[in-house]
Amino acid sequence: MLELLRRILTEQNQFATGGLLLMIVGGLGVVLRAVPQKLWEWCVSQTTMTITVKDDDVAFVWVKEWFLEQKFLKRIRRVDLDTTLRHDQLEFIPAPGFHWFWYSGRPFRVAFHRSEETKRWSEKRTEELTFKTVGRKQSFLRNFVNDFAECHRRNAAGISSLFVFDEYWDRVKGYAPRSLESVVLKTGEKDELVHDIDEFKKGKARYRHLGVPYHRGYLLYGPPGTGKTSLVSALAARFKMSIYLVNLTEFNDKSLVSAMKDIPPNSVLVFEDIDCVKTGRARLDADELGRRRSGNPAEKPDPMEQFGVTLSGLLNALDGFNAPEGVLFVMTTNKVEALDEALLRPGRIDYRLYMGQACEEQKTELYRRFFPSASVSEARAFVEKHSSAGTMAEFQGLLLRLDQRHQTIPLQVEREDSFPDRPAQSDDFLARKL
Repeated sequence: MLELLRRILTEQNQFATGGLLLMIVGGLGVVLRAVPQKLWEWCVSQTTMTITVKDDDVAFVWVKEWFLEQKFLKRIRRVDLDTTLRHDQLEFIPAPGFHWFWYSGRPFRVAFHRSEETKRWSEKRTEELTFKTVGRKQSFLRNFVNDFAECHRRNAAGISSLFVFDEYWDRVKGYAPRSLESVVLKTGEKDELVHDIDEFKKGKARYRHLGVPYHRGYLLYGPPGTGKTSLVSALAARFKMSIYLVNLTEFNDKSLVSAMKDIPPNSVLVFEDIDCVKTGRARLDADELGRRRSGNPAEKPDPMEQFGVTLSGLLNALDGFNAPEGVLFVMTTNKVEALDEALLRPGRIDYRLYMGQACEEQKTELYRRFFPSASVSEARAFVEKHSSAGTMAEFQGLLLRLDQRHQTIPLQVEREDSFPDRPAQSDDFLARKL
């Protein structure tokens, strides 16, 4: 190769010699021109730090909450409108693109990227935030992200929110928690339940000392319309806890464990109507189990049995290694007899409350909550006349369907502050009447 190059350069063919020299010089120019850029990129990578937050992580919402408290947000000219961060209030957050700001004396650049295409199996587009700043010590970066967590704790304090799972936990807009006073139970039931939760929240150190997992399970069972869901909402609001609602038919064992890892302490994890899913049914008896193991070709396996959460997966999620701490597990069911005994044992279910047909005392109290000016005798007379209404939901429906001609519902319900504890289910009906 070197000999060939020497011959070309020493020969008299000026065109070949000149062309080769031009090619060599051009190639060297391209290489040398890229050296400063590569050197600059290397220097930047050695003197800066970056951190990326994706929308499938709960911290993504924390970052957006942090943005709302920063002064530099007022100087940004490209913004998105957001109504999910502060309970339907209109707020500005940085729009996709690059934005610059200062934090603790250092310049930061945040790049907000939003994909053009939606996620697979979802209508949502992926989003991510990438922060870059000068420096090499991760301790500074850790202090920076700790501000996100602290901001979230301040905003979450005293607020009860509802979250559902759609690839990640998403807060439900427009959720209005019930007040505990609006939930009418039998004498002593509500006070006893509140006392039990209060003792649990105070007993973290005791649980740790005894080596017992710090969580507690509650089972609310009884016929439909007895107020199980309303009670969960009211208790969460009373103790300033957020609710994470689980629909087991939308999970498998792996995805359930993954979702539970993202549930923070001081939360209520609710499994509604657990008897309606396969994991809530009793285990197969010996004859049925033997028949299935015999491999009867006449019987085809149910394809749906390949999906969903298994009983073993649910039990492991409740008290396995991945079970979250500092949370309340609440299960509601209409058919407690359909639940597996392994699910009902202490450690998984620690407190049971039967919510059955409404008694006369409950109906009387609810009537007087609707109509404070009514006397006890008037309330009891109405209850006795409408004794066919068995559950609190049915009796509440009667109160909402009173004859419009008599204008029985007081007009002051137009002002929420004059009737703060009215049942949440009555909002739509009252809006139509008034």
